Amino acid sequence: MALDKARKVKGFPGRWKIIIFKLEQVPSRLSDLSSHPFFSKNALCKEQLQAVSKTLKEAIELADLCLKEKYEGKLKMQSDLDALSGKLDLNLRDFGLLIKTGVLGEATLPVSLVGSSSESGTATHGHLKELLARLQIGHLEAKHKALDSLVEIMKEDEKGVLSVMGRSNIAALVELLTATSHRIREKTLTVICSLAESGSCESWLVSEGVLPPLIRLVESGSTVGKEKAIISLQRLSMTTETARAIIGHGGVRPLIEICRTGGSVSQAAAASTLKNISAVPEVRQVLAEEGIIKVMINLLDCGILLGSKEYAAECLQNLTASNENLRRSDVSEGGIRSLLVYLDGPLPQESAVRALRNLVGSVSMEVLVSLGFLPRLVHVLKSGSLGAQQAAASTICQVCRTNETKKLVGEAGCIPLLIRMLEAKSNSAREVAAQALSSLVIVSQNCREVKKDDKSVPNLVQLLDPSPQNTAKKYAVSCLASLSSSKKCKKLMISYGAIGYLKKLFEMETPGAKKLLERLERGKLRCLFSRK
Repeated sequence: MALDKARKVKGFPGRWKIIIFKLEQVPSRLSDLSSHPFFSKNALCKEQLQAVSKTLKEAIELADLCLKEKYEGKLKMQSDLDALSGKLDLNLRDFGLLIKTGVLGEATLPVSLVGSSSESGTATHGHLKELLARLQIGHLEAKHKALDSLVEIMKEDEKGVLSVMGRSNIAALVELLTATSHRIREKTLTVICSLAESGSCESWLVSEGVLPPLIRLVESGSTVGKEKAIISLQRLSMTTETARAIIGHGGVRPLIEICRTGGSVSQAAAASTLKNISAVPEVRQVLAEEGIIKVMINLLDCGILLGSKEYAAECLQNLTASNENLRRSDVSEGGIRSLLVYLDGPLPQESAVRALRNLVGSVSMEVLVSLGFLPRLVHVLKSGSLGAQQAAASTICQVCRTNETKKLVGEAGCIPLLIRMLEAKSNSAREVAAQALSSLVIVSQNCREVKKDDKSVPNLVQLLDPSPQNTAKKYAVSCLASLSSSKKCKKLMISYGAIGYLKKLFEMETPGAKKLLERLERGKLRCLFSRK
């Protein structure tokens, strides 16, 4: 009937020609749908028939008005015909999607029952597939209802939802991020945030274009929307390709603005995202040009959450890892002072120490001393995690360029703490502690302090172990060589088995091993003669 009447209309020929073309496709789509074995049992099929029936009735009504020329006005009719054409597009698209999504493989409940069902916490596979299909089919309000049900189910059964999530469902969710209703956008963000945090859909989310709408929502979304958008970006930015893409889509500036003015959770998530992006070396200059260094230093000083400060320190560590210009910028903005103040906390963080290590070569020792650098190093060696202690020992190696500096480091109280680090379980921690000590003992005052410590010789001898895993042995040889001027230390070295280790190290051509071995063996001979 709709086709028959449409073909008789003489007015608005261009618009009716398009409508007729679309109406002609409806019978074949209906035929495809009705031939499916679950056609009569599927709630979505029934709803789809109702939707197309409503559209056909509207086509008949508009055709009658055009035939009788009783419409309100030409412009109004043109608008109504364009709307009819859009509804036919939606009907035809939804027919195809019903078959394509595979949801017709099972009978389903109406959406109102799915949303309120007591089974919603453990929704069946079929119900979930039907809900996800509804995100792609029908008008916006129907999608909104499906989204409500999906959010409720995900609270109880997130794994169940993830198990049936397909790429087309991801694409539908990404499309809903640009809906005009902020309520729909926020609920969509809730689902996308869960998907991003699950770690199972990142590549689909990115390939389906989730980054641009997320970035726009960071710029202009509601408070809740901004927070969820940033948390999603935080998780997605962990891969190098996505970190680059966030920059390409203009994401840096809004993230930096959130670090300046956002709430505590948003601020921490934005700082974490920028930290992830700063791990990509070639984008660091771009970040610096957006003013990231000053913002991160300000977060170190005034960040609301400890997490914000930690991410800021990691970001500064990344930025200053290999770029002298960025190091100078950091220093000129007061980065060293802020990092040192941050290290005063009860559990100094490794990232802050590593960021500090990157900067110490860009200023004089006098400046570092005036800022309270040495007491902070001691604090880290006493109270920091093993990683932070290791970074502190590495920083000592970095700054000890002159005997005067080595003397200051020794006087600050670092030596006993480095000697205790030689007992660490981590091979890399033992190595860097031995390296720092080998540098410090060149100064006689420090050497005397090492000799006085009961743990120094036994710990260093243990590090003569010739196994390939022990990378501290060359530094242990160097330290023991400096201590070997003391008869007491030589006796201790011999008693703890240094000669046996050194023979193997001599065969391995470890630097200094031969000379120290000869010195100890001479001492052993003298000891034997004196007994006789």
